[in-house]
This record gives sequence, structure tokens and C-alpha cells, in this order.
Amino acid sequence: MKPIIYQVFTRLFGNRSTARVANGSYADNGCGKLNDFDLKTLRRIKALGATHIWFTGVIRHASETDYSAYGIPCQNPLVVKGRAGSPYAITDYYDIDPDLAVDVPNRMKEFEELVKRCHKAGLKVVIDFVPNHVARQYQSVAKPKGITDLGEGDDTTMHFSTKNNFYYCWGQPLDLSDIKAARPDGEQLDYQEQPARATGNDQFSARPGRNDWYETVKLNYGIDYCDAGGRSEHFSPIPDTWNKMTSILLFWAAKGIDAFRCDMAEMVPAAFWAWATDKVRFTYPELKFIGEVYDPAQYRNYIGAGFDWLYDKVGMYDCVRDVICGNRRAGDISYKWQETDDIRGNMLYFLENHDEQRIASDFFAGNGMRGVPGMVVSVLLQQNPFMLYAGQEFGERGMDTEGFSGKDGRTTIFDYWSVESIRRGYFDRRAMSSDEKQLEAIYKYVLNLANAEKAFAEGDFFDLMYMNHHIAAKQYAFLRKAGNEFMLVVANFSDSPACCDVVIPQHAIDFMQIPEKEYTAVDLLSNEPLQTAIHGDQPVSVSVAPYGARIYKFVI
Repeated sequence: MKPIIYQVFTRLFGNRSTARVANGSYADNGCGKLNDFDLKTLRRIKALGATHIWFTGVIRHASETDYSAYGIPCQNPLVVKGRAGSPYAITDYYDIDPDLAVDVPNRMKEFEELVKRCHKAGLKVVIDFVPNHVARQYQSVAKPKGITDLGEGDDTTMHFSTKNNFYYCWGQPLDLSDIKAARPDGEQLDYQEQPARATGNDQFSARPGRNDWYETVKLNYGIDYCDAGGRSEHFSPIPDTWNKMTSILLFWAAKGIDAFRCDMAEMVPAAFWAWATDKVRFTYPELKFIGEVYDPAQYRNYIGAGFDWLYDKVGMYDCVRDVICGNRRAGDISYKWQETDDIRGNMLYFLENHDEQRIASDFFAGNGMRGVPGMVVSVLLQQNPFMLYAGQEFGERGMDTEGFSGKDGRTTIFDYWSVESIRRGYFDRRAMSSDEKQLEAIYKYVLNLANAEKAFAEGDFFDLMYMNHHIAAKQYAFLRKAGNEFMLVVANFSDSPACCDVVIPQHAIDFMQIPEKEYTAVDLLSNEPLQTAIHGDQPVSVSVAPYGARIYKFVI
């Protein structure tokens, strides 16, 4: 089965508030809850074609909201990004974020019940594991008995030690003057950290800037970044951080988690991943690891270290985005899958996530329909997984001015907010526009095809572009085949209708064992028939609508 991962930003998804006050508090704008994912909602996500659901931001992280009445430490606003805070500034690896609970003291129970509901709905559960950094004010109040907190036993007089969980700046106090200068209330705020700890984005000075991950501190996995040689590895004996972080993985695996999406995995040494994934899989052999790795030169190292799927961001995502925007030829997609052909089953394709701009934003394509050919290619090209971000199927524009993040074409991860397209699509469908319904229907059909049709789920693939340079500027074509069925897919990235003569190479005929004869095919998107002959090195005439695709099914 082809994995289809549906990412939800948990605090935003179920929030039906229409207040939407810029830079608003929890009291102003409300917050979505774990319980918003009832069986009806989960089954709708499953019906969309999803096999997995990734709940982003469920572990307790830094926030300006006060939960001290529940024994949860408050966070200093100077080291929190936005009123709601970044889900990647974890304050307790063993806790559920209280914002997401209906009954705060029972927040872990609510999460456990959510996992059960997902499994009942036929969805596997993905959560974040954030291994590279933690919040400045990390303090676990929910850790199991016998667990020592991160940094609890550190020798703060040492810049580096394999016994330390953090890196220290030799007695220098943390200087947040640049961050204070960027805040209107900055001069009234103060935060003390003595000695300063290194910042999460490998900033090893005591003075992080406003563009650094200043709200986080870097975790120490046994690499000395500042020794005489610039960087040295100290993995024997096993660094203390390895044991503590593996215990966290095992804790969540025991909750029934099916996969971890590992944030900035390449900033943590592959040696740790090999060690940790081996230990986790000894007890949970089916558990998957998804890595956020951006350096193609490191892909095979991290797959070898235990990762099942890696983001294909700088290759396939960047290329397809450029093709959608008219900045690159459609035929260039061939080069991108070829670069990772030996690990094609490990590459995770996507067109949106919480870090990237929305397809329909003014910063990307301006309209969700323009992303359809890219979606069709990304979903149907290979057998590897595909991921989409909640709201993508409705053409969410991401053009709100929510607060900390501003109007940047992304959906905020820092603010209390509600996303109107998601609110309509899941909780008030009568208010949906015709365009939203049309786009959702296309996504639902294509995503379900990925597993309903054997040719897409597990069939052979043949790229047709080396014989079709005449259409490569705006169209992309390929074949998929399993058993006695084969598919011809032609995607049109142009704003004009395309009449294409798609040449089927003799090599494709031979490789896929396709009989040369007359066929009556059916376009699975429109149900329109196509009568054509298939002969080696001969063209098949295909017409494709603007920003559309043809998915022709042939039966031998």
C-alpha cells in the first residue's frame, strides 16, 4: 500500500472560532482540541485517501498561556515565539500540550483515546520527535519515575562533555538584546541564563539574533563543534543524551504511535539514529521513522541509519514548485526522480507542509487548481509515500496576518488562529465554495486512485519524456503498469489547453510487455473514452485541459 500522510496542525485544525484577532491570546481566538478529531472527522480524512495522520504539535511546548494552576511551569515571553509558541520548542517530552485538552489534568488520557480512534478509523498515527533542540525553559513535570531531566546533571563549567546534554558558553550570560529590540515590550522583559547555552540552529555564541532559533537550546549528541579541529565525534562511551532521547522514543511508541516524523534529523548524527532506531524496533518492529533531511548527499547515510522515508524537498518539491510557477520545464522532473532512483521507495513527496508556502498563496501559484498537475505527478509517479497538509485539498491560501508569522503565504505555527477553509471543509460544509468542493473532489479521487489501482500502488513505472522533448516545456507524461492493466498519465502545467502527441517508445512496449494493438481507454478523471492504437515509437494524441491531467486506463 502506498502511504498517504495527512498532516494536521493540531491546535488549528478543530478551532471553529471566527474571532481571528491578530496576535490574539488563547482567550481571544480559542484553540482546537484533540477531541475535535472524532470518528466522523477521522473517517472523512480516511475517505480522502489518507493512510496516516500526522498530528503536529501535540507534545508540550513553550507558550505564553498560563497553566500554572495545573502545576505546569510558565514560560518567559522573551523566549517564546508568538502567543501560542512554536511546537518545536519542547518544554516537556513526556507531556501533551495543555492547549489541546478539554480536561487539562487528563490530557494524556485524551491523547491515548485519540490514538485508539485513529486506529479504529483505519488511520496510522504519526507524531513529531524533536531531537535537535528543546525550549530554553525545558522542565519535565510528567517524566516517568527514574527519568533524569535533560541538563539536570550537566557540568556547566565545560563547553562540551559527553556527559552533558547541552553546550555551554564558558560562563558568559545569555544576551537577548537583539530579540528585545524586535519586540515592542522588549525593554520590560528580562530572561536570565548563566552560563548561556548554545542555540538550536548551531549558534554557539552567547548572543543569538532575532533570526536564530533563539527560543531553543541545542542538544549534545557527542559532537564537539568548537574543538581545535572544528568538529570531532565522541560516541564511545555512549553520550548521555542518546539514552535520554531513546527513552523518549520508547515512551511514545508504547502509546501506540505508528511513526515518528523526526524534526531536522540531519542536525543529529546518523550514528545516534542507527543506535536508537535499532533499540526502538527491537520492541516495535513495524514503527516507521520519517526524516527531515535536506542535504541529498546525506540521504543514503540516514536511510542506512534506520529511516524509512525522507523529505524530498530540495529535489522533487523544489522542481515541481518551479514547474507549477513556470520557472522550470516540466521535463526537468525526470532528472529529479533519477537522482534518487536507487532509493525511490524512501523519498517522501509533498507540495505543502507547515514550513512551506501554500500553493494557493500569492507567493506560490495564487490558486489551488494550478497545483493539480503537480499533485497528480507527485502522487502517481512512483510507489513512494506522499504527504499533504490539511487545507491543501480546499485551496487554503495561507494569506492571513495571524500575528508573529505575518502574511507570508504559510499557515502560522506560532499563533492561536482558525483556518477558515478547514473550518468550512470539516465543520460547516454548506459554507464551502464551489471551487473548494471541486478541488477537494479532485484530491480525493487522485489520492484514492493511488491505492485503488494496482498499477499505481505497486506497478512498474516508465518515464516517457526522453522521447517527448516537444511537449517537455509544459507537459509531463509517464506510464504505470501492473498485470493486464497499464496507465498513461499526462499532466498539463500550462494555463492553456494542450493537444499532445505523446510518443510511446518501443523500449516501453518491450519493457512493460504491452501488446501493440487498438485500445479503448478511459480517462479515470473525466470518464471520457479514448480510442487509440499503441505501437512502438508512435504517438498517442491526447488533449488536456489547462492545469489538468489525463489518467488513461488501458486493459490488455
